[in-house]
Amino acid sequence: MTCIITAFAQSPDRGRGLARDMRVRWALEEVGQPYDVRLVTFRELKERAHLALHPFGQIPTYEEGNVALFETGAILMRIAECHAGLLPEEPGARARAIAWMFAALNTLEPPIVEREMASLLERDKPWYAERLPLLDDRVRLRLGELSVRLGDAEWLDGPFSAGDLLMVTVLRRLEGLEILEAYPNLVTYIDRAKARPAYKRAFDAQLAVFTGKVSTEG
Repeated sequence: MTCIITAFAQSPDRGRGLARDMRVRWALEEVGQPYDVRLVTFRELKERAHLALHPFGQIPTYEEGNVALFETGAILMRIAECHAGLLPEEPGARARAIAWMFAALNTLEPPIVEREMASLLERDKPWYAERLPLLDDRVRLRLGELSVRLGDAEWLDGPFSAGDLLMVTVLRRLEGLEILEAYPNLVTYIDRAKARPAYKRAFDAQLAVFTGKVSTEG
């Protein structure tokens, strides 16, 4: 059964592969599963039909038969549990990969998103100039810890997993901010992931929405 995911009809990331449906697209490409996309406008995000799928009025959502999910972590767990390729079979390795999924979403992403939101919404506030260095320090603390843990390894724990997929999509939010460059192994880690064929297919599919190469009708 082909699943259906939702994505922005007009993504604020301008096709850079940062919107969270990218995570789901990439996961489905990694496991070789076809999917359909229903594009939603910002108005439709707050309408009853979409809120029935996502109570917070965001994207993505995931529908597969009688299963309807929101939150990218939960969606990736569903995909990884149903299809081989994103979680190791060995129980210990599988548990560690899942731990990295949680780490990406709960430890790395919050300070990165907080910095991002401050830059977007507080730039004209009198406290912004003093607050930004504090936010940068919080991000750098986590990046430094992650850099040490990764070392010269190819992936976080053995083969590529859903943990790497989520971690890379989180780290990519810092591209262009002159923060990642202090951690060369994280930069090459991201580049390694972006070179994966499944990533390229997912990125191209999301970019096609922004460039108008696909229909924006649901």
